[in-house]
Amino acid sequence: MNQMVQYQTARLDASFAALSDATRRGVLERLGRSEASITELADRFRISLTGMKKHVGVLERAGLVTTEKVGRVRTCRLGPHAFEEEAAWIEGRRRLWAARFDALDQVVEQLKQETVDG
Repeated sequence: MNQMVQYQTARLDASFAALSDATRRGVLERLGRSEASITELADRFRISLTGMKKHVGVLERAGLVTTEKVGRVRTCRLGPHAFEEEAAWIEGRRRLWAARFDALDQVVEQLKQETVDG
């Protein structure tokens, strides 16, 4: 496996692992509306500041969120490439399954026709 494929695989693994948690998905939805501080996010989701820092860290390592510290406030926003690679991967799987279901439909129709003709 070349380095680019390894990087993409690792990035997708990190993204889907980050997305597996309902709180982190909620944080992404919230940041989709506007940036927010970690404190605001912790208050919104009613979890500790430490807990929210951990969630944001997971999202940041996955490249889904960026943070910037100004003074004592760490502001979070969606990452610059949020979901592009993930969406492309999902779309590729969707196309593959659609093609397989289309082929299965053709087989079923052929079997039905053979039963009628037979």
